[in-house]
Amino acid sequence: MVKFFAGPVTGASVGLTYMESVLLTIAGMMTTVVIFSLIGREFSKWWSKRQREKKQPVFSKKNRRIIRIWKNFGVVGVAFLTPILLTPIVGTVVAALFGAPRKQIFVHMLWSAIVWSAVLNLMVFEFGDFASRFF
Repeated sequence: MVKFFAGPVTGASVGLTYMESVLLTIAGMMTTVVIFSLIGREFSKWWSKRQREKKQPVFSKKNRRIIRIWKNFGVVGVAFLTPILLTPIVGTVVAALFGAPRKQIFVHMLWSAIVWSAVLNLMVFEFGDFASRFF
Protein backbone atom coordinates (compact mmCIF):
# COMPACT_ATOMS: atom_id res chain seq x y z
CA MET A 1 0.00 0.00 0.00
CA VAL A 2 2.68 2.50 1.02
CA LYS A 3 4.77 1.71 -2.05
CA PHE A 4 1.91 2.46 -4.42
CA PHE A 5 1.26 5.79 -2.69
CA ALA A 6 4.96 6.63 -2.74
CA GLY A 7 5.08 6.53 -6.55
CA PRO A 8 2.91 9.62 -7.12
CA VAL A 9 4.54 11.54 -4.27
CA THR A 10 8.02 10.73 -5.54
CA GLY A 11 7.04 11.58 -9.11
CA ALA A 12 5.76 15.00 -8.11
CA SER A 13 8.74 15.71 -5.86
CA VAL A 14 11.33 14.98 -8.59
CA GLY A 15 9.52 17.13 -11.13
CA LEU A 16 7.91 14.53 -13.38
CA THR A 17 4.83 15.45 -15.33
CA TYR A 18 1.48 13.95 -14.37
CA MET A 19 1.56 11.45 -17.25
CA GLU A 20 5.17 10.38 -16.58
CA SER A 21 4.32 9.77 -12.95
CA VAL A 22 1.18 7.79 -13.87
CA LEU A 23 3.10 5.60 -16.32
CA LEU A 24 5.95 4.93 -13.90
CA THR A 25 3.52 4.08 -11.09
CA ILE A 26 1.74 1.61 -13.38
CA ALA A 27 5.07 0.15 -14.51
CA GLY A 28 6.16 -0.33 -10.90
CA MET A 29 3.02 -2.21 -9.93
CA MET A 30 2.98 -4.31 -13.08
CA THR A 31 6.63 -5.29 -12.62
CA THR A 32 5.73 -6.66 -9.21
CA VAL A 33 2.64 -8.39 -10.63
CA VAL A 34 4.64 -10.11 -13.37
CA ILE A 35 7.34 -11.30 -10.97
CA PHE A 36 4.98 -12.55 -8.28
CA SER A 37 2.48 -14.11 -10.67
CA LEU A 38 5.33 -16.27 -11.92
CA ILE A 39 6.52 -17.24 -8.44
CA GLY A 40 3.26 -16.70 -6.51
CA ARG A 41 2.47 -20.28 -5.55
CA GLU A 42 6.08 -21.03 -4.57
CA PHE A 43 6.25 -17.82 -2.56
CA SER A 44 3.02 -18.79 -0.82
CA LYS A 45 4.40 -22.22 0.10
CA TRP A 46 7.56 -20.61 1.47
CA TRP A 47 5.54 -18.06 3.44
CA SER A 48 3.26 -20.76 4.91
CA LYS A 49 6.25 -22.82 6.00
CA ARG A 50 7.80 -19.74 7.58
CA GLN A 51 4.56 -18.94 9.45
CA ARG A 52 4.30 -22.53 10.74
CA GLU A 53 7.90 -22.42 11.97
CA LYS A 54 7.12 -19.20 13.85
CA LYS A 55 3.96 -20.89 15.19
CA GLN A 56 1.80 -18.02 14.00
CA PRO A 57 -1.93 -18.59 13.49
CA VAL A 58 -2.98 -19.60 10.00
CA PHE A 59 -6.14 -17.51 9.99
CA SER A 60 -5.60 -13.97 11.15
CA LYS A 61 -8.13 -11.17 10.89
CA LYS A 62 -6.41 -9.96 7.69
CA ASN A 63 -6.44 -13.45 6.14
CA ARG A 64 -10.14 -13.86 6.84
CA ARG A 65 -10.86 -10.49 5.23
CA ILE A 66 -8.88 -11.46 2.10
CA ILE A 67 -10.76 -14.77 1.84
CA ARG A 68 -14.08 -12.97 2.21
CA ILE A 69 -13.12 -10.54 -0.58
CA TRP A 70 -12.09 -13.45 -2.81
CA LYS A 71 -15.32 -15.38 -2.19
CA ASN A 72 -17.50 -12.34 -2.89
CA PHE A 73 -15.64 -10.65 -5.75
CA GLY A 74 -12.93 -13.00 -7.06
CA VAL A 75 -9.91 -11.75 -8.93
CA VAL A 76 -11.68 -8.48 -9.86
CA GLY A 77 -12.20 -7.54 -6.21
CA VAL A 78 -8.67 -8.47 -5.21
CA ALA A 79 -7.26 -6.49 -8.14
CA PHE A 80 -9.40 -3.45 -7.32
CA LEU A 81 -8.29 -3.41 -3.69
CA THR A 82 -4.65 -4.34 -4.28
CA PRO A 83 -3.16 -0.85 -4.65
CA ILE A 84 -5.06 0.73 -1.76
CA LEU A 85 -5.53 -2.00 0.85
CA LEU A 86 -3.23 -4.83 -0.11
CA THR A 87 0.16 -4.49 -1.74
CA PRO A 88 0.86 -5.58 -5.31
CA ILE A 89 2.80 -8.51 -3.86
CA VAL A 90 -0.02 -9.69 -1.57
CA GLY A 91 -2.75 -9.14 -4.17
CA THR A 92 -0.87 -11.07 -6.83
CA VAL A 93 0.04 -13.93 -4.52
CA VAL A 94 -3.57 -14.18 -3.30
CA ALA A 95 -4.90 -14.31 -6.85
CA ALA A 96 -2.29 -16.92 -7.84
CA LEU A 97 -2.91 -18.97 -4.71
CA PHE A 98 -6.65 -19.12 -5.34
CA GLY A 99 -5.96 -20.39 -8.84
CA ALA A 100 -6.67 -17.40 -11.06
CA PRO A 101 -5.08 -17.81 -14.49
CA ARG A 102 -2.06 -15.59 -15.09
CA LYS A 103 -3.75 -13.83 -17.99
CA GLN A 104 -6.66 -12.85 -15.73
CA ILE A 105 -4.26 -11.66 -13.05
CA PHE A 106 -2.39 -9.49 -15.58
CA VAL A 107 -5.51 -7.99 -17.13
CA HIS A 108 -7.27 -7.17 -13.86
CA MET A 109 -4.15 -5.89 -12.13
CA LEU A 110 -3.40 -3.71 -15.17
CA TRP A 111 -6.77 -1.93 -15.19
CA SER A 112 -6.55 -1.56 -11.41
CA ALA A 113 -3.07 -0.05 -11.68
CA ILE A 114 -4.25 2.35 -14.39
CA VAL A 115 -7.29 3.53 -12.44
CA TRP A 116 -5.59 3.91 -9.07
CA SER A 117 -2.44 5.43 -10.53
CA ALA A 118 -4.48 8.06 -12.36
CA VAL A 119 -6.57 8.85 -9.26
CA LEU A 120 -3.69 8.96 -6.78
CA ASN A 121 -1.44 10.96 -9.09
CA LEU A 122 -4.27 13.41 -9.71
CA MET A 123 -4.69 13.84 -5.97
CA VAL A 124 -0.98 14.44 -5.47
CA PHE A 125 -0.57 16.79 -8.43
CA GLU A 126 -3.76 18.77 -7.73
CA PHE A 127 -3.81 18.84 -3.95
CA GLY A 128 -0.13 18.34 -3.09
CA ASP A 129 0.52 22.05 -2.54
CA PHE A 130 -2.51 22.28 -0.28
CA ALA A 131 -1.36 19.32 1.81
CA SER A 132 2.22 20.64 2.05
CA ARG A 133 0.95 23.65 4.02
CA PHE A 134 0.12 21.33 6.90
CA PHE A 135 3.37 19.33 7.01
